[in-house]
Amino acid sequence: MTDQLTFDLDADRDNDSPLIGTAKNEKTLMAFNFFSLTREHQTELPRYDDGKYTIEVEGTKHGVASIWDKEVLIYLESLLQDRINRGEAPSPIFQFTANDLFRITGSHPGGSAYERLEGALKRLKGTMVTTNLLDDDEEGGETGGFSWIDDYRIKWRKNKNGEKSMQAVSVILGRRLYKAILKKQEILTYDSRYFQLKPLEKRLYEIARAHVGKQPGFKMGLEKLRLRVGTQNDLRRFKAELVSISKRKFPLPGYGLSLIDPRIQRSIDARKPKPTGRTPLKSYLVYFYPTDRLNQLLPIEKVPTLEELGDDV
Repeated sequence: MTDQLTFDLDADRDNDSPLIGTAKNEKTLMAFNFFSLTREHQTELPRYDDGKYTIEVEGTKHGVASIWDKEVLIYLESLLQDRINRGEAPSPIFQFTANDLFRITGSHPGGSAYERLEGALKRLKGTMVTTNLLDDDEEGGETGGFSWIDDYRIKWRKNKNGEKSMQAVSVILGRRLYKAILKKQEILTYDSRYFQLKPLEKRLYEIARAHVGKQPGFKMGLEKLRLRVGTQNDLRRFKAELVSISKRKFPLPGYGLSLIDPRIQRSIDARKPKPTGRTPLKSYLVYFYPTDRLNQLLPIEKVPTLEELGDDV
């Protein structure tokens, strides 16, 4: 694999943009969180450890990559999948125009957008991720550190007003991620409305998209979901946010969600004693379901968990 940026950024070089297909991402990067959910400067994220998988994320003085920076990564992975779909030889090297990236993400081109893109590239290159997720194949794997991109260059020109204008962006996708994409081949498409969602909604959508598939839905514990989302809000506030989202007419693009009090089912069972007091927060479950297949929804007690689906990545 290429170790250096050995290509020329002359304007005559063909761009990989425009992106022809839809936005896509590797399933693991949807099911788990690797990014800051705030625009506030953070140099590291809380360590994730569920007993099977671990994730550690550390940044430089520029901070760790955020969920907005992730949009650049999604765009690069989409360009890679475009190449594969056309039957071309895959490569971790990409050149694209900023305006095509902005077209996909719904961002308005302009001076501040170019500055944010350059900042995103710095954070994607500077963020160090240590995890055993991308290489675990149930029989073994490895744990190691990597950055999202290995290198990048930006070509500028000055316009007639003397202001810098971004002509082309060249990036080498991180080796670890590139290898995982080609090996696992679990690339999923995004609804274009994803880019207009708020950080929490983005993470909920990604988790639903990663696991619902052709199933009528799935459920998972509230605390497990909180950790997978990556929010630093406590469980009580997180639950309140989910309740608010679940009450909307359209909670998420293509998906709905509901909170389940596990005591309710027991309370309507005449053989079970009536529950007393409040349900512990950690006992709540969250049910994700596709809104285009409502006629296929199962009774709550028959909705499978991620573990029962065998789809816990």
